[in-house]
Amino acid sequence: MFAQKAAKPGEAFGAPGQGSAKTIATATVITLFLLWFVVTATGLVKPLFLPSPKAVFDKFILVSTVGFGGSTLLEHTTTSLSRVFGAFALACIFAIPIGILMGVSRVARGLFDPPIEFYRPLPPLAYLPLVIIWFGIGEFSKVYLIFLAIFAPLAIAARSGVRSVSIEQIHAAYSMGATRIQVITQVILKAAVPEIFTGMRIGIGVGWTTLVASEMVAATRGLGYMVLSASEFLASDVVIMGIIVIGFFAFIFDLLMRYLERVLVPWKGKV
Repeated sequence: MFAQKAAKPGEAFGAPGQGSAKTIATATVITLFLLWFVVTATGLVKPLFLPSPKAVFDKFILVSTVGFGGSTLLEHTTTSLSRVFGAFALACIFAIPIGILMGVSRVARGLFDPPIEFYRPLPPLAYLPLVIIWFGIGEFSKVYLIFLAIFAPLAIAARSGVRSVSIEQIHAAYSMGATRIQVITQVILKAAVPEIFTGMRIGIGVGWTTLVASEMVAATRGLGYMVLSASEFLASDVVIMGIIVIGFFAFIFDLLMRYLERVLVPWKGKV
């Protein structure tokens, strides 16, 4: 008899394949858009609460060309992107090494784990006043607030990835003559990379949610500032447009991270 091709983990339990999942996702988006169009066209919901897709699109064109709050949509977007991804880059530089140290060293875990676990559940709005008092209302305080929000989940993910390595793998590497540095780089770090990618995806999501909080104080430009300013004037079309733009960039970055994970971590789910 010919050997059958092994089924993927999801398919083994009757779950749809990747192509079917994309088809379902596309159908879901189209259905939601049509539902939005029907609800607004029939007048079931007033435009103040839910503007029509055409009204949101018209506002998108208007803000892109004329602007809102003294800046165009491109200027608002570039400002927010620089804040989020600047904070994300800093978090990756500091959180990943600290998380790895926490995973391999009891001393590092004892030093960093208590403060991280203490502030991790706190909403950014809780320590926003302290950040303003300590660092003022300039650009640094906005980036630092987003950095703190991303730092905790990323460090914990790196620590979790390191701790997920079984002791048998480490002993096997040592028995084959590997040094401590080789065990850390070739065994521990490789095993931790999938968890680190997951932490990066979670962290950037938290960063986008913190963006609005960071742009609440003394901001004159940014997507969060635009959404908050529009809400004060009950401009729901601008609010929804800003939400869609933020969601678009967050989704594109998540797709990029998934692609990099498939390229850089081809062994994930296979070992």
